[in-house]
Amino acid sequence: MNPLFPIFLKLESLTTLIVGGGNVGLEKISSILKNSPKARVLLVAREIHPEIKTLAEKHPTVQLEERNFKLWDLWSADIVLLATNNRNTNEQILKFAKTRGLLVNVADTPELCDFYLGSVVTKGQLKVGISTNGKSPTIAKRFREFLEEAIPEDTNQLLDNMNSIREKVKGDLQDKVKALNEVTKDWLAKKST
Repeated sequence: MNPLFPIFLKLESLTTLIVGGGNVGLEKISSILKNSPKARVLLVAREIHPEIKTLAEKHPTVQLEERNFKLWDLWSADIVLLATNNRNTNEQILKFAKTRGLLVNVADTPELCDFYLGSVVTKGQLKVGISTNGKSPTIAKRFREFLEEAIPEDTNQLLDNMNSIREKVKGDLQDKVKALNEVTKDWLAKKST
């Protein structure tokens, strides 16, 4: 059983601190900005990958600091991603972050993580998160690829239509759920033929 609780964060109203500016830092910030283009991010590293700098130029809510991590970097952070290539450094920053009650992800070290960054499928407004509980990012990636092909391209139109129907349906919650279930059942039946 996977005991993780799925959650979708509004990263434009939080500050994400990333410590590490190499390939793993690039992977983390790329994923964040792909999913939340207006995310507020502070990335701190002695050396910052050129692709990270290019990304930051396109996202005014990203701040880069090419220097060593400082304890006060945690003061404005809401969540922390540690992406250095030094386990001791990651563990030390993790301890500091915990004293501030921050949630931390330590790249490639599941036992130190409060949360994982899973694979994500996005079709318009529909977003599906995939987790393997840190066991196999490769399986999560393959499942994401499968879902990207399986979910119809017109899903966003369906969501818009369902929202319109939802606003018009009268009755209590049970009546609304029943009416919306009927509409989606018909839509799915048409898609499978």
